[in-house]
Amino acid sequence: MRTKNLLLDIALTHLTGRVRQTAIAVLGVALGVGFFVSIAAMMQGFHGHFRQTIIDVSPHIIMEDEFRARTRQAVSLKFDFDHTAISLLGVKPKEEIRGIKGAQDIVATLDKAPGLHVSPVLEGQIFYRYGATDVSSNLIGIDPKRERHITQIEDDLIAGSLEALLTHSNGVILGTGVADDLNAKMGDTLTAISPAGVIKNVKVVGIFKSDIVELDNAVSYTLLKQAQILQKRANVINTIRFALDNPEDAETMARMIEARYRYKSISWQEANEGILSMFVIEKLIMYAVTWAILVVACFGIFNIISTLINEKARDIAILKSIGFTESDIQFIFLLQGVVIGLAGMVLGWGLGYIMTRGFEEIPIDMDVFIEVQHFMVEYSIWHYIVGGVFCVLSATFAAWLPARKAALLKPVDIIRGAAG
Repeated sequence: MRTKNLLLDIALTHLTGRVRQTAIAVLGVALGVGFFVSIAAMMQGFHGHFRQTIIDVSPHIIMEDEFRARTRQAVSLKFDFDHTAISLLGVKPKEEIRGIKGAQDIVATLDKAPGLHVSPVLEGQIFYRYGATDVSSNLIGIDPKRERHITQIEDDLIAGSLEALLTHSNGVILGTGVADDLNAKMGDTLTAISPAGVIKNVKVVGIFKSDIVELDNAVSYTLLKQAQILQKRANVINTIRFALDNPEDAETMARMIEARYRYKSISWQEANEGILSMFVIEKLIMYAVTWAILVVACFGIFNIISTLINEKARDIAILKSIGFTESDIQFIFLLQGVVIGLAGMVLGWGLGYIMTRGFEEIPIDMDVFIEVQHFMVEYSIWHYIVGGVFCVLSATFAAWLPARKAALLKPVDIIRGAAG
């Protein structure tokens, strides 16, 4: 077995003898690593920003005043109409007053659960009139002392304060979109008209901006008692909002709450299931693109080493004749792939960092679901480690196939071929 230094020296000599082809192979690997690092940083940055915004701004769990499964009619409990010739027509469902029954007891019980914060609210539509402008909004009646533990609305206020709802019995806090549509400012008095026919003057005591378009353009807040008066629903609560110390437990906790109280309880993961699924697809696309780039680069490595083996056939015969083993020959050409992979990895790291910094500086104006002014990126050492290991392994595998072929060449066959 020859010394590793000698084998490495032979491998480097082969690569430096074909500088242009080696540089192209290294660049191909570097592009794969660079694109992986930059795209991973961009995707993880946006995904993290989206998740954090949803977690901070919205309740982690929402209990609604409805059941996930439709209540069966009493007559259907006695007779199985699905397997008989009899059909049931013209059934009128019993009209029930909407609202969570025993809401105060539910709140009092769940309030004692460790790591769980609870806030009862009443949600309903409201029309604001200011001058000649009418704007529809989803009015949420809250308890300010509880709500500050559920969402970060207090931090999202760009004018006014949450406490102002307690000092102004007819105060409202508007989202920036609602305020802009009304052309309303702090201190303005609006006319609030509810579907129940209640008309009341309310005063703008706060304006918030959450960067979630749906909230900013459609939501407003007032005291729970004020919302109950406007909706003519005294002491009614139709939604209970929850926040957890560990938001990742929301799905499990929502199932437990729903199993206990039967009311439909939706976690933030379930509410945003479609978008979170899209993120998974985006990751698969990212890996597919990176794979494609590295596969092309690996073909380059394969071609370079295969060409070298054909050109260095006599050298291989001479090396074997003076005592180099098949393992030595295989190691020499395998080293070339590893060297190309390592060089591409280092160059790709630098390229990926530069591309990430460049993406971070690109201004964008997106307000489809959340407002973003520039690409969100997240720097992580794992992006570089995964990308680097991935490329070195790919380069090594690309070199192993021709290296194995070189190791199996027989000196006699090479000399005969050359003589012929």
